[in-house]
Amino acid sequence: MKFELLHTDTKSKARAGKITTDHGVIETPIFMPVGTQGAVKAVHMPELKDDVKAQIILGNTYHLYLRPGLDILEKAGGLHKFNTWDRPILTDSGGFQVFSLSENRKLKEEGAEFRSHIDGSKHLFTPEKVMDIERTIGADIIMAFDECCPGDAEYDYAKKSLALTERWLDRCITRFKETEPKYGYEQALFPIVQGCVYPELRKRAAENVASKGMDGNAIGGLAVGEPTEKMYEMIEVVNEILPEDKPRYLMGVGTPINILEAIERGVDMFDCIMPTRNGRNGQLFTAYGTMNMRNKKWENDFSPIDPEGASYVDRLYSKAYLHHLIKVNEILGLQIASIHNLAFYLWLVKEARKHIIAGDFTTWKSQMVRQMDNRL
Repeated sequence: MKFELLHTDTKSKARAGKITTDHGVIETPIFMPVGTQGAVKAVHMPELKDDVKAQIILGNTYHLYLRPGLDILEKAGGLHKFNTWDRPILTDSGGFQVFSLSENRKLKEEGAEFRSHIDGSKHLFTPEKVMDIERTIGADIIMAFDECCPGDAEYDYAKKSLALTERWLDRCITRFKETEPKYGYEQALFPIVQGCVYPELRKRAAENVASKGMDGNAIGGLAVGEPTEKMYEMIEVVNEILPEDKPRYLMGVGTPINILEAIERGVDMFDCIMPTRNGRNGQLFTAYGTMNMRNKKWENDFSPIDPEGASYVDRLYSKAYLHHLIKVNEILGLQIASIHNLAFYLWLVKEARKHIIAGDFTTWKSQMVRQMDNRL
């Protein structure tokens, strides 16, 4: 994997760059749709590619390990072959999912023991095992196995948790370096900066991660319940330390406004389930604010969903029609809303990149944040 930093904004930390992988080029800043089970919910691959214009998607180690399982994925020739996506893929390590199973997991030095949310069966994720699983899934970018600390954790817990994550990182890197990719193309390992909401811990974590010299670095453990301002502060603390010549990936964030704020602070890569999950609940994100399509006000509004929207669905269907579909729980409604939101997120980061290169990013960003903060 190769990262080129092409342009840095003069008035902020915003950057435009290019990541080259064996499955193609990713122009940053970029948003990555989440394909938890090997699919971006309710969206076909051609739509993702040609309409949404996704350049890279996510897979989830925890879910893919449980179903369809490693045997099937290996027989298929990896996730790319299995789901037909021929562009880059990133897999997270499953650390966040295991963290979400707080009732059903036990952490120890060796790894995380957990019970499957499907059938209650017992499993152990060690750093070594997670690297092997991610080799088998075969994503272009794979994440280190970490403990994701709750946003409201006490300092002592956060400190212990970070120390465990750092010991696990060393084991991940060792295992990664002593194994080979399985399908003939390169994989890159990104470590994750943890440290909860404590600047001192985040600083230490970022210094440790930077010292590893991996192909890119991630910021994890944010958007897990801490105040938004705290999140922005942690991004600033970490990005002061992470190397400028490596991509920076903010995990699991966020709203369109969060994304612009993080771009301004020097983040290059994002993923979040919001566009699809909120879409399935009838919430649309637009350049002028959010729309709740369940609201009666759209019942007889026959104008296009979003006349300036980035997807074909925005001009093809009316607000009244989408309101009807969502009210009656018609699957097509969830599909339209998901495609609209994903296309909007991809449009937004592409516009941000354009304005970073043009030199007027901060002016454009301030205007967009004001506009997008409205409820339509």
